[in-house]
Amino acid sequence: MADPALSKDELESSPTTTLHSDNAPATAPAPSAGSANKRGFQLNLHDALSPDQTNEDMYDVPDNRFAFSPGQLAKLFNPKSLDAFYALGGLAGLEKGLRTDRNAGLSTDETTLDGNVAFEDVAPKGTPKYGDRGNVMPTAKTAPQPALHHPDGQFVDRKRVFRDNRLPEKKAKSLWELAWITYNDKVLILLTAAAVVSLALGLYQTFGIEHDGASVEWIEGVAIMVAIFIVVAVGTLNDWQMQRQFNTLNKKAGDRTVKVIRSGKSVEVSVFDIMVGDVMHLFAGDLVPVDGIFINGHGVKCDESSATGESDLLKKVPADEVFAALDNIAKGGTPPGGIEKLDPFIISGAKVNEGTGTFLVTAVGVNSSYGRIMMSMHTDQEDTPLQKKLNRLADGIAWFGGGSALLLFVILLIKFLAQLPSNNGTPDEKGQAFLRIFITAVTVVVVAVPEGLPLAVTLALAFATTRMMKDNNLVRVLKACETMGNATTVCSDKTGTLTQNMMTVLAATLGKSLSFGGTDAPLEEDVEKAANPVEIDVPNVPVGEFTKSLSNTTKQLLIQSNAVNSTAFEGDVDGEKTFIGSKTEVALLTLCRDHLGAGSVQEERANANVVQVIPFDSAVKYMATVVKLPSGKFRAYAKGASEILLSKCIRVIAEPAAEELTTTEITEGDRAVLSQTITSYAGQTLRTIGSSYRDFDVWPPPELAGHDDVTAAVFDKVHSDMTLVAIYGIKDPLRPSVIDAIKDCRRAGVTVRMVTGDNILTGRAIARECGIYKPEEGGIAMEGPVFRRKSEEELKELVPKLQVLARSSPEDKRILVRTLKELGETVAVTGDGTNDAPALKMADIGFAMGIAGTEVAKEAASIILMDDNFASIVKGISWGRAVNDAVRKFLQFQLTVNVTAVALTFISSIASDKEESVLNAVQLLWVNLIMDTFAALALATDPPGPSILDRMPDKKSANLITVRMGKMIIGQAIVQLAITLVLNFAGPQLLGYDMSREIEATHLKTLIFNTFVWLQIFNMINNRRLDNKLNFFEGITRNWFFIGIALIMVGGQVLIIYVGDAAFRIKPLYGWEWGMSIGLGAISLPAGAVIRLFPDAWAAAMVPHVKLNFWPFNLKSKKKARRAQKEADDVEAGKLEKGLGAGAGAGAGAGTSAASEHSDDSFEPSQPLRTLTSIRGKRATTHIRRGFREYMHDQKVKVKVKGRGMGAGGKVDVAAPGVGGKLPETAGV
Repeated sequence: MADPALSKDELESSPTTTLHSDNAPATAPAPSAGSANKRGFQLNLHDALSPDQTNEDMYDVPDNRFAFSPGQLAKLFNPKSLDAFYALGGLAGLEKGLRTDRNAGLSTDETTLDGNVAFEDVAPKGTPKYGDRGNVMPTAKTAPQPALHHPDGQFVDRKRVFRDNRLPEKKAKSLWELAWITYNDKVLILLTAAAVVSLALGLYQTFGIEHDGASVEWIEGVAIMVAIFIVVAVGTLNDWQMQRQFNTLNKKAGDRTVKVIRSGKSVEVSVFDIMVGDVMHLFAGDLVPVDGIFINGHGVKCDESSATGESDLLKKVPADEVFAALDNIAKGGTPPGGIEKLDPFIISGAKVNEGTGTFLVTAVGVNSSYGRIMMSMHTDQEDTPLQKKLNRLADGIAWFGGGSALLLFVILLIKFLAQLPSNNGTPDEKGQAFLRIFITAVTVVVVAVPEGLPLAVTLALAFATTRMMKDNNLVRVLKACETMGNATTVCSDKTGTLTQNMMTVLAATLGKSLSFGGTDAPLEEDVEKAANPVEIDVPNVPVGEFTKSLSNTTKQLLIQSNAVNSTAFEGDVDGEKTFIGSKTEVALLTLCRDHLGAGSVQEERANANVVQVIPFDSAVKYMATVVKLPSGKFRAYAKGASEILLSKCIRVIAEPAAEELTTTEITEGDRAVLSQTITSYAGQTLRTIGSSYRDFDVWPPPELAGHDDVTAAVFDKVHSDMTLVAIYGIKDPLRPSVIDAIKDCRRAGVTVRMVTGDNILTGRAIARECGIYKPEEGGIAMEGPVFRRKSEEELKELVPKLQVLARSSPEDKRILVRTLKELGETVAVTGDGTNDAPALKMADIGFAMGIAGTEVAKEAASIILMDDNFASIVKGISWGRAVNDAVRKFLQFQLTVNVTAVALTFISSIASDKEESVLNAVQLLWVNLIMDTFAALALATDPPGPSILDRMPDKKSANLITVRMGKMIIGQAIVQLAITLVLNFAGPQLLGYDMSREIEATHLKTLIFNTFVWLQIFNMINNRRLDNKLNFFEGITRNWFFIGIALIMVGGQVLIIYVGDAAFRIKPLYGWEWGMSIGLGAISLPAGAVIRLFPDAWAAAMVPHVKLNFWPFNLKSKKKARRAQKEADDVEAGKLEKGLGAGAGAGAGAGTSAASEHSDDSFEPSQPLRTLTSIRGKRATTHIRRGFREYMHDQKVKVKVKGRGMGAGGKVDVAAPGVGGKLPETAGV
């Protein structure tokens, strides 16, 4: 066992050479604290800084200008180590060793550092530098990480030694890797094999046999290989582009700003620029990005469940207090009670749930304990629901194509074999003919397999997420992009989302004798108040006269109640001095600075002796700060919801102009006037904030005895008998774009609900102003406390009409989201606070505020609003619909080509004397390239037009292929097949081609091929619309990508016709043939118009509702049935075992009858047994095998039950269900 902790004097006199690997000194007397330490905590410095095998390289830092290496600092965490904290000298040692200042932070002028600090200068004397290794530098078994070289700029040495707060980028797949992945497709490999065989035969025919003229039989094999190469190349480039776009998005998603102290000033820096040695602010709602040691603060509690698995909130204790306790133990003192709760460690990945404070950063980036996981968003994107749905559809189509190809191959093979006796060709020609049949069948599979479906949705999502970023929507979870298009309701915060979050104090009422502003007419009269109006008799003066009327004592009271009782602070933003923090607090601090002559916030707080900070709690709607007065008394300032604070007040400031602070009781008349003031402010869309105070003789007061940590809920016990200071009216103007955005939502069938913490009057007035609240349409407004008391049935009846939820808590928001989802709505919700996280997670789409949102809210959200603007949500809806539309457009186009190409190949191959398709393998591969890649690129990049919001959102259960799409697919397929088959079979007669001449026969085939491709090009334009409107070209000029892809397809086709004669087995066409090809292809457009005019209801009525209960369409249902059967059997086995076990244990000699009796209880009458087990005999059930594991389980049941029966002295005749034997008598009932 390790030796008990040594006292500091013993450590000083004990040379480090006496330390052995077993952590015990060779000759060290037992310290006086030994007996105390035996009762619990032991301080052990001999192993505190020992390197682990995994981090030895972190100890080796050349030219280290600091006292510690990253390896030594890492010993503070994983697990948290008080030993390491003491061994490093506590906060004072870390401060000196890291060359920083706990008050001023790092210097903004720091570049390189002169000299160095030795470990021995900061650690307790005698502390071994490397733990059980003594002072011997550990030898790394792995090569140390390469140092970061920053020859110039800030913090050069600091970055070199401790690195910056960036993680190594996930290695992207190279082009070659992506190409290999793209090529590893079974069909492409099969086609490659066919192409190799074709090329070998072609080369043999070309060079191994004498010919009269030129022979190019090898061209077809080469052409197929080239086509495969193009397909792979295009797919690879697309994947590479997707990879780049998502990497860019991931980088943006990981970046955020944090607040640190540098050169004595609080500044905002990027999370990537945090340095070891920085002093960083902690606020409720923060997600800690780095490791560190807590300096000081008020009521800081962290949720470390995501980092350590610890589910309880952990209160943080200032580092100096912890070190003092440890130093006392080291000197032989008794460990204090609850020493395990001394926790100064701020661990990366933790969430700050309560309180404010500062901490010293000790590890960043790759050296932090949890930063790698929490900061990195370089995760592979999962398939979205739409992608999964499309993958299943693609599999179904592939099965259909494979079945068609197999059937075609069998038919052509039979026909080929039947014609062999009369075939006078050479063996080579016969082999070539057979190979042609095989290639045709394989090509049908290639055409039928819709590789472009996953590509289309990936392209649409990538294009949409990139463009959404420009519209201030940062998509963190990819599936939210497509889900957003089907949102049916948006629950929006008010402040900063619907309003500008640029708050200004426009009105204030001080006590009952002075006020300024707030005299505008309200937007709406409150019905209840209008019946008995109360006249507001508080004198109202301009703001300049208001401030002149205040004594210095009153001014100081107002300043302290706002500056000290606040979490906002001064800082620089874009070179300008301003306040940083809650916009409400910023507005109040600005009033104090501009009109009350307040000094700097830091100065005001330094002059006040703050003894307790009670952070804002959304449950009680206020925050408080307790300060010690020069008289020795304590004063608690409270600030929050005005009506709540007014209800807690019994006194009010009497005479603001008097130098001595006087108060008077609030009469019923005074209370009515003050309540009417709040109502009046709220009716003018002003946000009302109340301020109050109460003096205490001692703190904490007797009522709070036993509470180590005073939260708002605890403070509520003494939140009474308060004195009202003032009621402020703060204006937060609506965003200019909000009214139009809400009109767009109504047009799109999306209901907007306002969820606000303001009182119902303010919320209702602002909701009416921006068009959310429509009482004339049956809309209702309600307060949170009333809402949360409703029953489930009342909520479901109420929520569809609810438009404003005021004075709401995060729990109210969660209840609202849950109820809406139960009603079948697709819910989007906005949130900015830590407590909003449950609602954000529960919603289908969670929007976190990028500016005002806490890091916890951002982590819970799926989309971050970079500008906190409601109009950006509407843009998100448009883009979500554009994604769904893009996929449907492509699906409609691809299924048309699939049906047409497979049917055309099938029919023409069977009808041909040579078993040849009218479209050969190389031509079909070109068509496949058009429909799989080019069309995906063109149709997936259509931006949303204004008309995209002119329809209702789709339901969650909506089919991927709608009736309107099916109508277009079938209609266009019929038109295309009619044109190509007429050309193929009647072309010679109609157009005068002499099929006995090879050149004219080739011309006809070229004409058919050209016409088929032009049909697809025009059909792609036709598929730009999914509705029944006839303008195919709407918005086409806004999508230059579509125009460019269409031109590439046209250019490629013209090039093929003129120079691809050998590879594609075609001939250049004449002018009239070009005209006919394009003219026939253009029929797709008028045909599309006619199909659109055909009523959807008629089309739906014509479709027979047939269930495809045959292979391969029933594979999924059969699997589901087998799974259900297995679950039912398992349930029965469990019930039988329970029943038989009860019967066997009832008593000796119970026998079968006992088992039967007890089985009445074990078999539930509400779930009768399947009649199968009762009707079928023992022989039949014995031979039913559900699988080896189930069989063995059943045998074990038999043995166990038999053993119980024999042990009880009785005989039990038992067989497990599904194996054999008789069931208890009740089984047949």
